[in-house]
Amino acid sequence: MAPAEGAEEGSGMQTIIMFGAIFLVFYFFMIRPQMKKQKEAKKFKESLINGTKIVTIGGIHGKILEVKDDIVIIETEGGNKLKLEKNAISKEFAAEEMEKK
Repeated sequence: MAPAEGAEEGSGMQTIIMFGAIFLVFYFFMIRPQMKKQKEAKKFKESLINGTKIVTIGGIHGKILEVKDDIVIIETEGGNKLKLEKNAISKEFAAEEMEKK
């Protein structure tokens, strides 16, 4: 027996609705949070000022001495100066993090 014509049309519409629902789930649980993180990271890197204590993506701790366009010069605990790109800075170092450990 052949399926009724109405059943085929409904099945196609259900598939489209299901794909739309899957896309919305991906957007709200994966794409949107990633966009928010990128926006916050960009805002953080633009707001860097002299004297801020930071941690690089490699785990180096230092204090910002000078901020240029895309370059930051930091001083580590031993008095060494390093020239880094802003993209190499992971986060601001907070004293509370040390107290938690």
